[in-house]
Amino acid sequence: MPAERIADAPLAGLNTFGVAARARVLWRVSALEDLDDALARLRTESDETPIVLGGGSNLLITGDLHTPVLQVAFAGHRRVNERNGAVTVEALAGEPWDALVRWSLREGLCGLENLALIPGTVGAAPIQNIGAYGVELAECFESLEAVDLTNGQQRTFDAGACAFGYRDSLFKRPGGARWLVVSVRLRLTREPRLRLDYGDLRAELAAAGASHPSPSDVADAVSAIRRRRLPDPARLGNAGSFFKNPVLDPAAAAALRAREPQLPTWPAPPDVKVSAAWMIERCGWKGRRIGDAGVHDQHALVLVNHGAATGEQLLALARRVRDDVQARFGVALQPEPAILGPHRLS
Repeated sequence: MPAERIADAPLAGLNTFGVAARARVLWRVSALEDLDDALARLRTESDETPIVLGGGSNLLITGDLHTPVLQVAFAGHRRVNERNGAVTVEALAGEPWDALVRWSLREGLCGLENLALIPGTVGAAPIQNIGAYGVELAECFESLEAVDLTNGQQRTFDAGACAFGYRDSLFKRPGGARWLVVSVRLRLTREPRLRLDYGDLRAELAAAGASHPSPSDVADAVSAIRRRRLPDPARLGNAGSFFKNPVLDPAAAAALRAREPQLPTWPAPPDVKVSAAWMIERCGWKGRRIGDAGVHDQHALVLVNHGAATGEQLLALARRVRDDVQARFGVALQPEPAILGPHRLS
């Protein structure tokens, strides 16, 4: 069906925090072939660059949105080519990420198993450079197709052009929001190259009796861990980890470890990654709530909506957590989700 234009659109069902907000106008594009027409109509109606909304899983909406919203709902995936055991697959931006992971495993393809059960859509994956259990999307990324929302120009981005970083990419930096990711290509393999660096992942596999795990075993173990640690957004509104693990230079990390010897750290060459969750918990925030805005009692990185928290109230909670960590440890926490609306984490 053609792109749908919805005035005064409710957004509570379109963000996993479940916060109530409205968009002055929302365009829903369910078929790729309707995208060009939708963008042309949108540009005739407004000179503002629209806000792109996918699965709503990595954002916090802090109030009503007056800028037009474009919801990407076109999905699909396919194998593009196979050569010497390497397989290129392509997925459209609206494809649910975990559906792509599970399809790839059924096809005997390896590389995405550590990224199982990450919420959201394929189009958001390179923007965030999603990662989990020692693997980042950048490691299997080949290219993406994008369209410039300001003029309709199409462009192919390879990994270098995406400028991937830790939970970061070109698309999260100034000027990057004008690009709408349309499709993503990934390089997967037939030969398993399992990454089992994390102790809790190895323990989960051992508990399941997987002494010689397959990629599907790894995906199942990752999914089991995530289900235990992270709340289901359908039951308790959240956007996953709200803060990034800070990356410090070696000298700063060593000085912090000298003061806090129990602080978990991981190599992030040439720097060192430190645990935001550990610091938040030491500040006493794990399991606390202010009204309906709270910190999850199982994972201190996760902010949750216990029912009727507004985006502004969740943001105020995030600000208090951030400020306490800064005051106690001298470390600045940065948010993972995009923050949309009239209020910012200033």
